[in-house]
Order: sequence, then structure tokens, then C-alpha cells
Amino acid sequence: MRILTRTLGYALMCVVGVLCAGPFLWTLATSLKGTEDVFAFPPTFIPREPSLRNFTGVWEAIPFGAYVWNSLIVASVGTAANVLLASLAAYPLARMRFRGKAVVTTLILATMMVPEQVVMIPVYTLLMNLGLLNTLAGVILPSSVNAFGIFLMVQYYRSVPRELDEAAVMDGCGAFHVWWQILLPLSRPAIATLAAFTFVGLWSSFLWPLIVLRDSANYTLPVGLNALMSSFSSDYKYLAAGAVLSILPVLAVFLVMQRYFVRGVLTTGLKS
Repeated sequence: MRILTRTLGYALMCVVGVLCAGPFLWTLATSLKGTEDVFAFPPTFIPREPSLRNFTGVWEAIPFGAYVWNSLIVASVGTAANVLLASLAAYPLARMRFRGKAVVTTLILATMMVPEQVVMIPVYTLLMNLGLLNTLAGVILPSSVNAFGIFLMVQYYRSVPRELDEAAVMDGCGAFHVWWQILLPLSRPAIATLAAFTFVGLWSSFLWPLIVLRDSANYTLPVGLNALMSSFSSDYKYLAAGAVLSILPVLAVFLVMQRYFVRGVLTTGLKS
């Protein structure tokens, strides 16, 4: 009975894995096809003459390199800012005692229930008054910290023994040094988890950059791919090639942080 249950479990995981990876594999196969293979009927999964010409064609048709560079700036700077500010904000909420702490924590968590679209108009007005429209800073600033990152770091900080803080204070460390020298080095799994979530979210963000950016030279990759769809609306092999190229940085980030990412998710989910 145990063998049967395990076999069914593995079979179910294989089916789910195929369903999840299927769209990406089909997109990858389409990016290697020629026009005849793309519109062949019945559809074929394996291209008859695989070629990388679609990737070079996309790179030459639009300023793909500039879009990638803009997305890297937005995702990297936004991720660094979110990790730093969320870690700082989580420290007093997790390790200090002060009046109104529960109210502050509740208000921060309540912002997670507010849809992003609700605050777009006031944030847009604020950026307009600051003169940050049509700039990458205008895309980064609203995402520089969020309630999810603060909550994630609070959960992990609470799993660190308080005796470490007390020992550091007895050695003469102040609050900032306790955070910088004790908690941050021990929080690498949570930091990697937050960094991965933030990077993927900023890299794939489309609506806010589309609203803020007007000059095509400042477009991020998702907005640039939208222009690609306008240019090649009926040539799916170019669209597939652009989609594959846009996924590669996200896969690289996940592969680099996979060990810390899994550990951070497990720890922050189980500890309170």
C-alpha cells in the first residue's frame, strides 16, 4: 500500500511538472522554428530545422539590449532598496518593545490588502510633483519597500534567539550594530527569498512602467516586448524568442539563490 501511494504521488508530481513546464517548452520550441513550422497544421513540437535566427532578428528589430539594461537597473536597484529598507523596518517590530507596536504592525500588514491599482493615481501625482515621470527612478521609488518584505523579515527575525542580542548589548553594541553584525548575517535565507521575489516582481512588472515611462529609450523589457507584439503581431516565432530571452535572467537569479530561497520559505513559513 505504501509503495502504491508513493508511486501515485510521484506520478502526480510528474503530471503537474509537465503542465507547469509545458508552456515554456512550447515557447522555446517555437522560438527555434521557421515560419512554415510555426503555422504548420497539425502543429509540431520539434522544429524540423532549428535555428537561432529568431533571437538575432528580435535583437535587431528593437533596441532589445537597452530594454534589458533598463530592466536590470530597475530590478537590481529596487531589490537592493527593498531588502535594505524592509530589514531596517522589521528590526524594531521584531526585536524591540515600544508603545503602539501592535498598531503599527497591523497598519503595515493592512496595506497588503489594498490593491496596487488603487494607489496608482496618488503615487503618479506625487511623482509628477517630484519631476520623476519618464524616469527609471519613478519606476523604482514606489517599489523600494513593501509590507510583504517587512512581514517576511519580521517572521525570520523572530526565529533568531534573543540571547544573541543580549550578548551583543553586554559587549557594548548599540541597536544598529546588533542589526548589522548579528541579525543580517544570520538572515541570509530570508534576504535571498525576499530578493528573489522582489527581483522577479520588478523584472516582470508591466503596468506601472507603462504608465510612468513615455520615452521608448527608457522602456523596460516587458514594455519593450509589448512594442514587439505591435511590430510582429502575426509572427509568433519572434514573440517566442523575445519571451525566452526575457525569462533567462529570472531563471539565473533563481538558480543562484535556490538553496537559500527554499530554506528561507520553509523557515519564515513555520516560525512565528
